[in-house]
Amino acid sequence: MSIKVKRSQAQPISRLMGKSGDIGKLMRLSALIDQAQRHLQAHLPEAMREHIYVGGFRDGRLTLISGQAQWLTWLRYEQDRLLSLIHQLPGFEGVTGFTFKVRPVRTIQPPLRNTRSLSRSAGNTLSQCAEDTDHPALKRALERLASHAPDEASNEPSHED
Repeated sequence: MSIKVKRSQAQPISRLMGKSGDIGKLMRLSALIDQAQRHLQAHLPEAMREHIYVGGFRDGRLTLISGQAQWLTWLRYEQDRLLSLIHQLPGFEGVTGFTFKVRPVRTIQPPLRNTRSLSRSAGNTLSQCAEDTDHPALKRALERLASHAPDEASNEPSHED
């Protein structure tokens, strides 16, 4: 069994992004959807803005997605007004209607920070250990750890309960 190498050259990016390339079509569609999202959010009531997303554009219909059906119900009553709003955008003159979909929208949330606190007594114990230690690196490490405890003079509550 032999493996034949296909001898082709890499295509220039201008050709890929050109009118005939699939990437170019995808990029133009993405830009149109982003433009529709921004235009729509600017004209929606403030309470709805973070709940409505433009999900796609296919066969003359714009897909609107929300995590809750109540928002889409309101949009169904406002279809004519929204359609005239969308027709104001260049490239969306041919939109004939909307497709509404309820999909759970999960926003990306940063992980919670794990904050730790050090009690005064733990800080005192670490300071005493640092005083009794002859090893310089260990002594500095213990002093750094002890510095995280509240000072004796501070009004911060102690965690010694």
